[in-house]
Amino acid sequence: MSPTAPYGKINIAVAGLGRMGKRHAKTLLYRVPHANLVAVCSNDAKELEWAREFFKSDEKKTEIKVFDSYAEMIELPGLQAVWVSTSTNVHAPFTLQAIAKNLHVLCEKPISQRLEEARAVVDAAKANSHLKVMAGYSRRFDASYRDAKDKVDKGVIGKPFLVRSQTCDLLDETGFFVRYAAKNGGVFVDCCIHDIDLSLYYLGDVIPKAVWAIGTITHHPELEALNDVDNGIGMVEYWDGKLAYFYCSRTQAHGHDVATEITGTSGKISVNVHPRSNNVLVSGSHGITNEVQPEYWERFEDAFATEANEYLESIIQDKPVPLPLELGIRSLEIGWALQDALLSGQTQQFDRQGRRVPAPPAANATNIKGKA
Repeated sequence: MSPTAPYGKINIAVAGLGRMGKRHAKTLLYRVPHANLVAVCSNDAKELEWAREFFKSDEKKTEIKVFDSYAEMIELPGLQAVWVSTSTNVHAPFTLQAIAKNLHVLCEKPISQRLEEARAVVDAAKANSHLKVMAGYSRRFDASYRDAKDKVDKGVIGKPFLVRSQTCDLLDETGFFVRYAAKNGGVFVDCCIHDIDLSLYYLGDVIPKAVWAIGTITHHPELEALNDVDNGIGMVEYWDGKLAYFYCSRTQAHGHDVATEITGTSGKISVNVHPRSNNVLVSGSHGITNEVQPEYWERFEDAFATEANEYLESIIQDKPVPLPLELGIRSLEIGWALQDALLSGQTQQFDRQGRRVPAPPAANATNIKGKA
């Protein structure tokens, strides 16, 4: 029997049931009034076991179908939209398959590991402009980041010229991160992509001029085989004098530490420079302490719900998606330039149109420290 969406709701499915997918499914169930979750899928046995148990646990969820094949799921009659929450290596193929089936798509960032694939997704979305296709840059939906943007736009700090932003994850000692890294691109393409996007968000319609990066391996020697690092620093010079500095880490001891500063000609705005899980402080002979969120979800759960609500509203009201898909291309271009700078030891250059200027070949150069 084909699922029929109640009035004002969209039949939507979730692809991927890892850390993100499970949470997105629950968000759609409990926090997005316009969503009618009809299906989920995964090719992982443990994720499928979780889904079959979870979705049979109460009467409200018994109609949600569990698939072990994405291709089969997107054939489900009545399906209108897909939230792609898989590993990055299949973001683009799954998005293109959904577009080919006339489905709206919300895809996790980045659109692809590869620029050619990402551009193909943008082209396919433009050719099917009746569909709402969006990449999920969730920090643009966070209340604090939006408030900072509002203040920047109102001129509270004068003209912004520098963004310093970091994404620092809690050290994972289970082996999950190393397995994840093998499928999700380098540290600047994956971990740093939100920070790159935030520099574009706050600095305006900027075009990169030059990028430079260094990195080190402090805890995960397995990353050497992937030409990657677990701590990286990247810098971007934009044309017309604007700058960005990024720090990305997978090895923090204290928790998930995400912060951004925007400096302008007459002031500075800071977001979450002192991370904390809530408003509780403990004072004693040791000083004053607070706890920190262990991972991204505790920090950005509300942002993901806002993102999903605004995205589905764009479908129902037939208005542009909250974030143009092309935004992901510029972030990915900068991310790959930073990754190339890290591996080559050379500054990567762009012309005034934002096109990469080929760098001369470097002989055995690298900006990766802590490896042979």
